[in-house]
Amino acid sequence: MKALTVRQPWAWAIIYANKDDIENRGWAIHYRGDILIHSAKGCTKKEYLQAQEFCQSIGVSIPELDSLSRGEIIGVVRVVGCQFSETAASWGMPQQFHWHLTNPRAITPIPYIGQLGLFDVPDELVQEAVA
Repeated sequence: MKALTVRQPWAWAIIYANKDDIENRGWAIHYRGDILIHSAKGCTKKEYLQAQEFCQSIGVSIPELDSLSRGEIIGVVRVVGCQFSETAASWGMPQQFHWHLTNPRAITPIPYIGQLGLFDVPDELVQEAVA
């Protein structure tokens, strides 16, 4: 199954805070279908505070950094589209490709080492959690 590593707290927001409609990337995705959301191990205090400030500005309260899952597959979403946007809107940042995501589903976290870009995770590792 395909997977995408996302830094926290953005990975949490995709699965739990209705950020599932937009994921900002500097590159387009042509794949359509379900992908796993992997929470990156790395997240600095500065990155977290910037994300927290943004989330608060749109009325979303995020968990404390030390309670966020890191280095694990935490859920599944469906990629249904992608378009470049010059402007910001809701979760969408300007000058980014906005991946359109639907149907977020949390799973029991599975420890896994992430990668850059879209990558494959063995089906046998996730088939029970995703079923």
